[in-house]
Amino acid sequence: MLDSIATVSLSGTLREKLEAIADAGFTAAEIFENDFVASDLSAVDLRLLMMDLGLRNVVYQPFRDFEGLSGDARIRAFDRAERKFDLMQAMGTDLLLVCSSTLEVASGDHARIVADFRELGERAATRGLCIAYEALAWGRYVNDHRVVARIVQQVGLPSVGMVLDSFHSLSRKIPVSSLENIDPQSIFLVQMADAPIMDMDLLQWSRHFRCMPLQGGLPVTEWVAALMQIGYQGPLSLEIFNDRFRAGLSKTIAVDGRRSLIALRDDASRLLGEDGMLPPRPPVELTFVEFSAAQDAEGVVEGMLQAIGLRKVGRHRHRAVDLWQGSENTHVVVNRESHSLAGSFGLMHGQGICAIGVRVPNRADAAQRAKALGMSILEDPADNLSRRAIPAVRTVGGSLVYFLDDDALDGLWQREFEIEMTHFSPVAGGSLFFDHLATIVRYDEFLSWLLFWTSLFDLRACQEVDLIDPGGVVQSQALENNDGSLRLTLNGALGTRTLASRFERHFLGSGYQHLALRTDDIFACAIRMKRAGLPILVIARNYYDDLQARFGLDDAFVARLAAHNILYDRDAGGGEFFQVFSRAIDRIFFFEIVQRENSYNGYGAANTQVRLTAQRRAGYASNTDWFPI
Repeated sequence: MLDSIATVSLSGTLREKLEAIADAGFTAAEIFENDFVASDLSAVDLRLLMMDLGLRNVVYQPFRDFEGLSGDARIRAFDRAERKFDLMQAMGTDLLLVCSSTLEVASGDHARIVADFRELGERAATRGLCIAYEALAWGRYVNDHRVVARIVQQVGLPSVGMVLDSFHSLSRKIPVSSLENIDPQSIFLVQMADAPIMDMDLLQWSRHFRCMPLQGGLPVTEWVAALMQIGYQGPLSLEIFNDRFRAGLSKTIAVDGRRSLIALRDDASRLLGEDGMLPPRPPVELTFVEFSAAQDAEGVVEGMLQAIGLRKVGRHRHRAVDLWQGSENTHVVVNRESHSLAGSFGLMHGQGICAIGVRVPNRADAAQRAKALGMSILEDPADNLSRRAIPAVRTVGGSLVYFLDDDALDGLWQREFEIEMTHFSPVAGGSLFFDHLATIVRYDEFLSWLLFWTSLFDLRACQEVDLIDPGGVVQSQALENNDGSLRLTLNGALGTRTLASRFERHFLGSGYQHLALRTDDIFACAIRMKRAGLPILVIARNYYDDLQARFGLDDAFVARLAAHNILYDRDAGGGEFFQVFSRAIDRIFFFEIVQRENSYNGYGAANTQVRLTAQRRAGYASNTDWFPI
């Protein structure tokens, strides 16, 4: 299948869009009429530009409200079509997309529609052109691809075929199995779009919330697998209408589009029981996080780690890098090297997490998949913890993800660090384990982050939730693997007054806002942090009064929670969740300690407004609020 994308999917001028499409690795594009009309390029200029960029013009679209007219209106419709034929020949495409009519004055008479397309097809054929008929989900009379298939069959001309659009069909819940009965030779073009599952007007859903395949909830993988099964081999083209994409960078969106099609075709092949084109998504678990602390002259990061309950267990043999542990398998690296990737990251963004390491079955396969998806690979970064080749991939925000398999992990810490503790012994209160990483992302990059993680690793996207911040609404979505050994939350805000947007401004982009560590005794952790002098986020008394009323908690338990500023939640199955937060350093990064009981799988969303309000009330701490411990 030929990868293509419609120019309407991107922001910018027509020239900018086409250049971004070519740079992303596409070899074909659809020209959306509004983009051409607004452009200063002539049709001939457009043809030459696309030739220079190595792009095939697969279709000119859309030609609207054509069929079912009578009298002068019908004559004008055919005159318009002839003008479009002139334009198509000049710009170098042989296919015109005709979408089903929405006009009240048009007739829904089936025989008349067939006659209209037969005449249009005959006129197109005399010029060596073709017509592709598409059923809009909100078409007045034709809104189902099965109806289009019958019309095309009755027209009976090789110059008239159909367009299949995944959104128009799947949004109306037309069964994927309906594709089995379509002659693949009659399909001239397939347009792809995903979308979050929403209950709203089809037109508004389509115009504002379409997204790349695998960024939404429609069964697009099954859709493509069905096309493969019937033998369709034509263009697979993205047509996306999305407010985020209109505000985003055209190059980023084009790269996402190409990535989504690669992953989609691979998934569809596997669904059919065939070998994929890429190594499969690897299972993954978080094995270490790395802090950039090159500018941390006061030892703030290390002071926080010690106060929370991690232990410094080793120093790197050759570099200014320390190893901390919260448990046998919970490693935190503090990198104080100025002339390093970590140092450059810290210079740009400040103190915080600049890299993570994940365990995968085979690091070479993981790197090969990432490379095939168009991700930026560092085959052997200068900051590599090991002298063995450990590949890393750069995330949307610029931080790194290292791929480590058993071979890379075997003796890694002992080999690279002078270990001061041969047997890890947790501090009072027990061990600490990685629970989740919270990421603040630019609103227009939210779906890019989602696609990055879910196309690369075996992670599932949870239901989106809206979090209430005193300064606006924050959209949040969690990504998890099956056993919870890697959990990430993506958080993005459109407004400029939320704490998420403030983080983005101070951090100069998207990145990790906080690290959540899990304990089996949050009260012991809270006592330890208080004794160590770690500033804790103070929660208002009103919260605890409401908590007692909601859950019927006893006085002593609520008093104990309040004394340590611990937040609490309980789910319908009886699972319990406890949270306590540090304050933030440099207006950027903070820690969260959590405890999960009875299979609680959420993130305390019910407490978020209280937490965000407390953070706004407290303000962000500066380095002067911290001291080495």
